Amino acid sequence: MDNNQNDISGEDLRAALREVKTYVDITEEDLKKIYEIALRHAKERLALKIPVKDVMTLAVIAVKEDSDINEAARLLSEGNVSGLPVVDNENSVIGVITEADILSAAGMEKGYTFKDILRHILGEPPRKKKKGDKVRGIMTTPAITTKPETDIREAAGILDENRIKRLPVVDAEKRLIGIISRADIVRAFNKK
Repeated sequence: MDNNQNDISGEDLRAALREVKTYVDITEEDLKKIYEIALRHAKERLALKIPVKDVMTLAVIAVKEDSDINEAARLLSEGNVSGLPVVDNENSVIGVITEADILSAAGMEKGYTFKDILRHILGEPPRKKKKGDKVRGIMTTPAITTKPETDIREAAGILDENRIKRLPVVDAEKRLIGIISRADIVRAFNKK
C-alpha cells in the first residue's frame, strides 16, 4: 500500500479482526485487498460529488407574492425562463410561478396541450381558471427547494420526480440564494 494517512498496516488489520470477536474466514492479504478496493470506490464516489452551490445560478429573477400577474409574465418573458421563485418581504421562498400558472389564470388548465391553446385562442370557453390578478393567487405552493450543499445528482432526482425544470436554492432560513436548473446540471456533468 502507498504510504499515506489512509494506509492500514498489518497490525491495524490484526487488531480490527481481534475486535470483531467472531470468526472471519479471510486472510490478512484478502482484507487488505478489499480495503484498497473499497477506498478506491469511496474516493471515486466522493470525487464525483458536486454540490448545488458549485453550479447554481446566483443572479436569480424572483417575484414578490403581491406582484401583479402581468409583472410576473413580463419577468418570465424578459428573463427567458419558464418559472420564477416567489418570495416574501424577507426573501424567503414561498412558492413558484410558472408559464403554466399564468396560462391557467388566463383560462388554460395546467397540463395544457397545443390543441388546448389553439382552442382558447379561437374563443372556446376556458376550462378552469385560477383566481386573482396577483401572484399569490396563482402561484404553486409550497415551493420545492434545495440546499446549497445538496449533491447535484440528488437535485436532478428531485427535478425528475416532481417533473419540474428548476429548484430554488435556499439557506437555513429558507431565504433565496440561487437557483439550479436541469441545464445547470447537464453543464456540470459535461465538464467532468
